[in-house]
Amino acid sequence: MGKLIRAISGNGMAVCYALDSTDMVGELERIHRSSAVVTAATGRLLTAASIMGSMLKGEGHSITLGVSGGGPAGSVIAVADAAGNAKAYATNPVVEIPLNPRGKLDVSGAVGREGKLYVIRDQGRGEPYVGLVPLVSGEIAEDITSYFATSEQVPTVCALGVLVDTDLTVKAAGGYLLQLLPGAGEEEISQVEQNTLAMPPVTQLICDGLTPEELALRALAGMEPRVLDARTVEYRCDCTRQRMAAALASLGAGELRAMAEEDGQAELCCHFCRDRFTFPREELLEMASRKEESQPRQP
Repeated sequence: MGKLIRAISGNGMAVCYALDSTDMVGELERIHRSSAVVTAATGRLLTAASIMGSMLKGEGHSITLGVSGGGPAGSVIAVADAAGNAKAYATNPVVEIPLNPRGKLDVSGAVGREGKLYVIRDQGRGEPYVGLVPLVSGEIAEDITSYFATSEQVPTVCALGVLVDTDLTVKAAGGYLLQLLPGAGEEEISQVEQNTLAMPPVTQLICDGLTPEELALRALAGMEPRVLDARTVEYRCDCTRQRMAAALASLGAGELRAMAEEDGQAELCCHFCRDRFTFPREELLEMASRKEESQPRQP
């Protein structure tokens, strides 16, 4: 379980979300058996999605973050619900590249720097909102900050981090997202800049034992902050056999029959949790028959 908290400044001009996602990113690594740099990249996006998901208003709403930067990891995608539970995957979970010039995992090298970050907010009805911005660095946090500034015109500071141990397990992961609300002035801007510039990396703070509450209060120091609420979040995939069947049923009757006759079955694997769902020949033929019966008859 991860812990996600929301705190606000005394004058209501700044809000901060902070998350310890160590367990969530650890589960991601366990499922995907990703290399260290891909765990770091996917874990950062997972953390951001969880925080941004918790900002949604309605039950059943969801948010999808996708990064396509042309790097060897391929596309990186994370999805979260309005409770902050999230799931994620990279097209290529195992990528081995040199460390960056600072001796750190080269997340931008794995993700790529020439591409887009997209954000899809789905309210479960009507057309979802889609925001698209060019990647700033491929380091994820800077790209999330750019998205809020460009697409939503909300001054935002985002910090994300994943620390991978020598055995490839996740030692620490988390992040915070701090936003200035309408009406914030130079005093609030200056205080936020001073606070965030003085903060060490998120993973260092988590390794030092700081809780999400302490992270948020530190980011809002000098602004009389208080914690509004806290919740537990987890790595959660909501795939079901029924959903996979619906995906199969979207194929044409001819494709379903060919699959039944040539392969004898269909096996679908969920990108997010790696669970596999098998559909035997008889079920595929039944799907094909239903498709054919639903087609209008030719005169």
